[in-house]
Amino acid sequence: MREMALVEKSLQKLARIRLWPRVNDGRMYALCGIEAMTVAAAASAAFFVRFSGEEAAQNLSDFWWVIPLGVGVRITVFWLLGLYSWVWYYMGVREVFYLALAIAVSSLVLGGIVAGVEGSAFPETLLVVDWLVVMALVGGERLFIRLWREYSARQALSTGSEDQKRLVIVGAGDAAEVVSREIDKRPSLGYRLVGYLDDDLRKVGQRVHGVPVLGTVQDIPSIVSQNKVDEILIAIPSASGETMRRIVAQCQESHAKFKTLPGVYQLVNGKVTVNRIREVEIEDLLRREPYQPDLRERALYLKGSRVLVTGAAGSIGSELCRQIAGFEPACLVLLDWNENGLYEVELEMRRQFPELSMEFVIGDIRSKGKTETVMQLHEPQVVFHAAAHKHVPLMEHNPDEAVLNNILGTKVWIEAATQHGVDRFVFVSTDKAVNPTSIMGATKRVAEMMIQGRSGQSQTKFVAVRFGNVLGSQGSVVPLFRKQIAQGGPITVTHQEIVRYFMTVDEAVRLIIQAAALGNRGEIFVLDMGQPVKILDLARDMIRLSGLKEGEDIEIKFIGLRPGEKLYEETLTEMEGISVTRYEKIFLAKLEGVDMEKLAGGIAELERLARSRDSQGIRSKLKELVPSYRPEGER
Repeated sequence: MREMALVEKSLQKLARIRLWPRVNDGRMYALCGIEAMTVAAAASAAFFVRFSGEEAAQNLSDFWWVIPLGVGVRITVFWLLGLYSWVWYYMGVREVFYLALAIAVSSLVLGGIVAGVEGSAFPETLLVVDWLVVMALVGGERLFIRLWREYSARQALSTGSEDQKRLVIVGAGDAAEVVSREIDKRPSLGYRLVGYLDDDLRKVGQRVHGVPVLGTVQDIPSIVSQNKVDEILIAIPSASGETMRRIVAQCQESHAKFKTLPGVYQLVNGKVTVNRIREVEIEDLLRREPYQPDLRERALYLKGSRVLVTGAAGSIGSELCRQIAGFEPACLVLLDWNENGLYEVELEMRRQFPELSMEFVIGDIRSKGKTETVMQLHEPQVVFHAAAHKHVPLMEHNPDEAVLNNILGTKVWIEAATQHGVDRFVFVSTDKAVNPTSIMGATKRVAEMMIQGRSGQSQTKFVAVRFGNVLGSQGSVVPLFRKQIAQGGPITVTHQEIVRYFMTVDEAVRLIIQAAALGNRGEIFVLDMGQPVKILDLARDMIRLSGLKEGEDIEIKFIGLRPGEKLYEETLTEMEGISVTRYEKIFLAKLEGVDMEKLAGGIAELERLARSRDSQGIRSKLKELVPSYRPEGER
């Protein structure tokens, strides 16, 4: 039954193919004529394959009329099923299957006609042999078309201009195979593939499309020298950051140019092509297994909902808006105080999502009046609160602003969400709220406590999400290092041993969206962020990727830890009180309960201290509210 269903499905696909080739395409008619002769030769040969000597000659003499009949039937069936409209340069398994099916259909038609001829004693087994011979000759003819084209392309590469680059590919897997086929088909790319490199010793010495696997990653310098390689392509999208760093180190030692394919997390549609080839970037060296859950079901709460995002011009806020827009909300409201940043986001969002209803609002999250107006006007059902002051050293010098924005601004929105019956409220937090050493971390922890304290006191589902540093975000170390390198250095590193956890902005936002569906009782979720990265190693990698040398072209200068900065961030997955959730890599922080009366009094006092700009008083009150807070000088 399954075989019949497959045949039926294939016939339906064939029926949808354009039946008639272009009438002005002479090559199609030429192919039709060639195949008519091929089918005739195959039908004649079938007699001699099925019978021996004189018997074959006798049967051929008796049934010669089957040959022109077979030619007419087969060519007509091939034509009607659209085989002459296919581009056989790219013949593959699918095309071979459809060709076999078309030959089988024509054999059945031919057999029916022959059986209907009165008095005919045509041997039925000859039709089976005829099918096999026709398949061999017609299939071989079309395969020859592809092979000849590939041979011509290889000849063009070997005899072309001297400008063609000699290329080796690191990796001999699926991605490398796809790229190598494109290189074969497109001589205009200007590459001549001379070999592959792969750490799988079973592949070394073998060939992929006729090109040898020359050695392992460790052999890159010697193979580049021996084969006069101009360029190296790293074609391992699934490679970890550690693997990428090892490969890049060998490429740099070889002095050849090197490029890469994006990582798995960047290949959104899974498509690997030569158009994806680009320079190796620092994000490649920081790769880890990306967190990419299927959000189609987990984000159903966004479909048809009115969604509001605060801090929409920031790195996290803007990416939240991009991803939320893909889940078809009824309306998306983007709020930020940064006029220029919000304008840039508006241009992008209206270009990418022209059909989506969107509102762009300039406003201060601390303003109760503005918040009330926005709530009444847009009636959001889901609120993502991403707005915050996040710069650690600046907040150390401006603790009043940290309190007014991160604590009181969040309080304004929590109260507004409760009052206006918002379904879900998601607070974007930070790993710096864990045992904070900075004003920024301590204020974010107080905001988390407000989220915790709302559990059971409101119909709104409150949840908080913590994560670490986001690659390329505003104010992060990667764009800072890029700018310093462009200026000729020095690169400033705070401490030789400082380490940080990194994640992509895409990952962070996926976590936020998923956590919003998972939580409803003031939970705080954290993400397993993998292994930490040493910032000194990051600086050195960026210098090398820029084609420069540390100490000669660019200096690294150690400037000491900045105010409020930690040497090591907390390892979230080992934090006391963490438990697993039903979603991989998302953990629940089981923290102590919150005394809401004490918290409310503390926040009121913090507001008084902030408005009077009492920095020391703010620190003292934060220590009282957050016992784990250890400001500079007490560590």
